[in-house]
Amino acid sequence: MIRIPVYQPDLSGNERRYVLECLESTWVSSKGHFIQDFEATFAKFVGAPHASSACNGTVALHLALLALGIGPGDEVLVPSFTYVASVNAIQYVGATPVFCDSLPDTWQLDPADVERRITSRTRAIMAVHLYGGACDMPRYVELCERHSLKLVEDCAEAIGTRLNDRHVGTFGDIATFSFFGNKTITTGEGGMVVCNDHELNARVRHLRGQGLAENREYWHDIIGYNYRMTNICAAMGLAQLERIDDILLRKSNLASAYHSLLKGCNVSLQEATKGEISSHWMVTVLAPDKNQRDRVRAALREHGIETRPAFHPVHTMPMYFTEAQLPVAQDLGARGINLPSWHNLPMREVENICKVIIDICTPTAPADSMS
Repeated sequence: MIRIPVYQPDLSGNERRYVLECLESTWVSSKGHFIQDFEATFAKFVGAPHASSACNGTVALHLALLALGIGPGDEVLVPSFTYVASVNAIQYVGATPVFCDSLPDTWQLDPADVERRITSRTRAIMAVHLYGGACDMPRYVELCERHSLKLVEDCAEAIGTRLNDRHVGTFGDIATFSFFGNKTITTGEGGMVVCNDHELNARVRHLRGQGLAENREYWHDIIGYNYRMTNICAAMGLAQLERIDDILLRKSNLASAYHSLLKGCNVSLQEATKGEISSHWMVTVLAPDKNQRDRVRAALREHGIETRPAFHPVHTMPMYFTEAQLPVAQDLGARGINLPSWHNLPMREVENICKVIIDICTPTAPADSMS
């Protein structure tokens, strides 16, 4: 029995009241004021002029790539150490994902490896902000300007993450967010596409609504998609956003507790990119090796505590398998453990989790050294 999950949403604000308003008004589908309210409030929160909601984070990525015109014959550089949705969206538009390695300290996409893999077919870089951290966006902005590439930010795990006093998602051409149940704020299922350009935002909205032409009923002038968010989901999202500052503060305190309690233990924690303020979406540790990683997970499971492995590198999965040598990504995937990271996790449970990790991952001094 799982007593402590990896993540647990907090719906203790106005979620119930706003959802009941949707039910009582009968505006439960893809029309209703909560959609516009949520989009406007989210745009203001991240500091972007345009935000368009979608039914989940994966289709938000699909919309972003479609709106940029990326398709067959194009290559998109993407980290292998990421959730598979980042790569699937590239495949959806008929483009080719080119897998890149990660940095061993921040675990983010490695700019040097990205630059080495740019070819005449490269159209875009997808920078995935992993586990609440941030990629080195000034470096990617410079790379994309120099090589005339599009810059996509996958911010699914980075709601509240800032770099050099800017929210991630505002550096590139277009960015996406996820509001799945295990994200910093949730709509159950949901996503958002953010950009600075009015025409690009108009293309996103055109595509997400079945390609419906403006100012003509039931006339569709492109192949579109039914990727709209419902008013009910937006109502939840708006209520969640009302408490975002408190949620982020609590998550920061939680991450600090993990770091403090595990200091001196033989595990590694994610380091910050220069100028980063992390949202600490998922506290993750690297065990000394895969065997100890598995032992920690088994021991925590015996205590009713759920963990998850770090992402398996996507280039090792059957549908994307390549012989690419990405040693950092493979090492991170083999040793990483996602720990319970919801912002209301009791401190006594954090202490219990860390005790199990310390018992397994702290080396025992040889007997002769203690005499």
